Amino acid sequence: MSAVTDSIGDYLTRVRNAIMARHRVVEIPASNLKKHITEILYQKGYIHRYKFEETPNGQGVIKIALKYDPYTRESAITKLTRYSRPGLRQYKGADELPRVMNGLGVAIVSTSKGVMTDKEARSLNVGGEVLCFVY
Repeated sequence: MSAVTDSIGDYLTRVRNAIMARHRVVEIPASNLKKHITEILYQKGYIHRYKFEETPNGQGVIKIALKYDPYTRESAITKLTRYSRPGLRQYKGADELPRVMNGLGVAIVSTSKGVMTDKEARSLNVGGEVLCFVY
């Protein structure tokens, strides 16, 4: 198995692929950054629930139960896009943070005060690396 250079990109791709395949649960290798992103997705109502499990190798996995509309079977996540990449990091100041779909979506930002949404970062007046967009 090859090493993944962009673990956040891998995380987003696994979630996107699971949604396209209509899976109920997706398993992702855990890291603290991925745990914070998962918690934000849960707080904002994009996923049904999540669970952090330990593995024998000590890394652990994140199990995410995806959320679908009970009638239309549409996913709660319509788009999941990587913004800042390892080859081109995107850092923005508090006043430059992008608005996703005029405030309907969420930009996840890694700041000096932790991982948070663009709205939280604006209210705390902190900038940081814009990791991804969700809507």
